[in-house]
Amino acid sequence: MENNKNNGNQSCEFMPVPASDETVRRILSEFKRVAVVGMSSNPEKASHVVGRYLRENGYDVVPVNPSSGEILGMTVYKSLRGIPGSVEVVDIFRPPQDVPPIVEEAIAIGAKAVWMQEGIVNHEAAELAEKNNILVVMDRCMLKEHKKLSGRG
Repeated sequence: MENNKNNGNQSCEFMPVPASDETVRRILSEFKRVAVVGMSSNPEKASHVVGRYLRENGYDVVPVNPSSGEILGMTVYKSLRGIPGSVEVVDIFRPPQDVPPIVEEAIAIGAKAVWMQEGIVNHEAAELAEKNNILVVMDRCMLKEHKKLSGRG
């Protein structure tokens, strides 16, 4: 018989269920103020393309990047905590290992959703967000999902 220390009421490792289409739809339709963490001033970078697209499609985009002063005429903030007013969605363009402190900041500012872009998966950060009643999307592109939802993709 296998010796399993995680039996009874002890919990096993938390593995968040991938975001449902309903969660994606809810985030894209209900929330309009989006902080894009890691937004680049380089128009070739995905973070720039997504941020510009969201802005052109009715979202109030707030760039977050410690090394830029202005992107697309918008003030860039060094951190989520520095943004005036509320932020509903934190859209993350950072390596997976950098995500947990961003989620901690998202919790601190009262964000409603955390969106990790394509290729970004961090289960620890997702669990932390979900435990704090924050909707989570991982490994999906906000631009692509918006296009699908609006019938353009």
